Amino acid sequence: MGSLVAIRGLHKAYHMGDETVHALDGVDLDFDRGEYIAILGPSGSGKSTLMHILGFMDQPTSGSIIFEGEEVSSLGADRRAWYRSNRVGFVFQSFNLLPRLTVLENVALPLLYREDSDREANEAAAKHALERVGMLHRLEHRPSQLSGGERQRVAIARAIVGKPSIVFADEPTGNLDVKNVDRILDLLGSLLAEGITVIVVTHDLGVAARARRIITMRAGKVQEDRRQ
Repeated sequence: MGSLVAIRGLHKAYHMGDETVHALDGVDLDFDRGEYIAILGPSGSGKSTLMHILGFMDQPTSGSIIFEGEEVSSLGADRRAWYRSNRVGFVFQSFNLLPRLTVLENVALPLLYREDSDREANEAAAKHALERVGMLHRLEHRPSQLSGGERQRVAIARAIVGKPSIVFADEPTGNLDVKNVDRILDLLGSLLAEGITVIVVTHDLGVAARARRIITMRAGKVQEDRRQ
């Protein structure tokens, strides 16, 4: 479906006292639209740092990132916030749902930060996203009233409500039982038909096996990049 992201010579260094830690050490990668990618690696491999940078939550020390044709490696805070709101969705292991909000309010929340935010339109979009993940019957429930699998389905609805170009899933099945793992991975896989790129960051080889491409990282570098 064409290129979504092109990364060249990406470096990220952190200074800890007198020591410099290279979380990313010269990463070159390309991601296409509609790809299902797993990023594997032990703690400290750089996979979470890469996700944070591509998700506009952090900036690289040096290197180039072309996102949908625009150089985005050194954007200011406001422009990064725009990308987070309009182009990127996140699904986390701990769900990150706000306990005092209903399911519907949690899913509609990202749309509140858009310039064209409209309450009725936001609610309609949230209901559509919840319908896609099979959670329309839980609109008025609070997260505490849901099972782990249901919470994660709500989190996926929240991630896709703004029609992002890319969805990052950070250990999305870590808190789920086996039955719900398959359902969540099927849901993530279903996004590809819309041209959404799905990147799953995981330690779990079983989760990675569902992806069409596996990138293995170690010590801030890409150790292997294979399609399957």
